Amino acid sequence: MSRVGKYPVTVPGGVSVTIADGTVTVKGRLGILSLLLLDEVEASVEGDKVWIKPRGEGKFSRAMWGTTRANIRNMVIGVGDGFTKKLDLVGVGYKATVQGANLNLALGYSHDVVYPIPNDVQIKCETPTSISLSAASKQRVGQVASEIRSFRSPEPYKGKGIKYSDEWILRKEGKKK
Repeated sequence: MSRVGKYPVTVPGGVSVTIADGTVTVKGRLGILSLLLLDEVEASVEGDKVWIKPRGEGKFSRAMWGTTRANIRNMVIGVGDGFTKKLDLVGVGYKATVQGANLNLALGYSHDVVYPIPNDVQIKCETPTSISLSAASKQRVGQVASEIRSFRSPEPYKGKGIKYSDEWILRKEGKKK
C-alpha cells in the first residue's frame, strides 16, 4: 500500500485543478501544467483537495498511485510558487553570464560554452560564479541544471567544475612524495 498516495494533495488559493479525459490540468500564476493519467489510477477533485486512487491491486497500480500523487503535488507547487535550483562554478577563471537567450560559460576550455536557454526556464547569474534556474516544472529545472552541470562536472581532487549549491564533493588525497 502506498504511504504517499493515500494522502490528498491540497490546492492553495490562486491555483485551479481540472480533470478531463484522463488529463489533470493545473493552472496558476506561473503557468499551466498538465499530466496524462495512466489507466492504473484515477483522480478526483473534492473541494480544495485532489484525491488519487488505484484502480487495481497489482504492484504497478500501487507504484503509480504514489508516483501520480507526487507528480500532481509538484505541479500544484510549481504553478503556485515555482522551483529553483542553484549551481556554483568552482575554479580559477570559471564564470557564467546571460547574454540574450544564451548562457555563456567560461569553463577553462579553449572556447566558451554557449547554452541556449529554454523558453520555459528562467536563468539568472547573480554573481559570475553562481547560476540560478527557476521554472514551474520541477522536472525541467532538474533536467536543465543537469545539462549545464555536465559541461564540467566537479572533479574529486580540487573540486573544480560546476556543482549544485547544496552538493558535497567527496575529496581525494593527492599524490604523496
